[in-house]
Amino acid sequence: MSNAPLMPKATAVWLVDNTALSFDQVADFTKMHPLEVRAIADGDAAQGIKGMDPISTGQLTREEIEKGEKDPNYRLKLQESKVVLPTAAKKKGPRYTPVSRRHERPSAILWLVRNHPELKDAQIMRLVGTTKTTIASVRDRTHWNASTLTPMDPVTLGLCTQIELDFEVQRAAKEKPAKQEYGGVTLLPAAETTRREAEHEAPLSAKEQDDMNVDAVFAKLKTLGHDKKSDEE
Repeated sequence: MSNAPLMPKATAVWLVDNTALSFDQVADFTKMHPLEVRAIADGDAAQGIKGMDPISTGQLTREEIEKGEKDPNYRLKLQESKVVLPTAAKKKGPRYTPVSRRHERPSAILWLVRNHPELKDAQIMRLVGTTKTTIASVRDRTHWNASTLTPMDPVTLGLCTQIELDFEVQRAAKEKPAKQEYGGVTLLPAAETTRREAEHEAPLSAKEQDDMNVDAVFAKLKTLGHDKKSDEE
């Protein structure tokens, strides 16, 4: 807790009016300057301020004041407050969007749906502060203003920060399964396929080699006859 009492000036006014404490003791307890405490006693400062009793608030005890009145060098000790202030728990819910920006949320939703289809509805709700119904209507083009909606960056509109948008996009990318690459047959270089065919070819028999030689002879004779006929003409 703070070392100064609640409402220091009001406490100083009360101590000056109701105790025999020195100015230094009051100044030390209220964390004020001794000259300011003297001005309060002279009526030059804190005019119109109603004094607050630190004993009733549990910040000081009567015994502590008596010790200070008996010993000018004694410094008053602030008591720990017995009142526990409740802390309001933060409720989880959609992001609050100012009224002046709410009409721009459908445009931001349309931008997110088009540019980041991997985002889930819950992530869009966190970024823009909308509902699933509105997101579904923008996706399905059933929104009442769908014909005039223009995609607009939510960061530019001030609905979220760039850091928040990047964080949600990266999270969606991690959760989305990676696409499986095609592992089918691919074309091989011509040198590779030719080499493999040559390796798997069976050696020709003697008869097949003779047939190939005979065919080559007939083809040569036919070519010579064709050339001779051409010369005669």
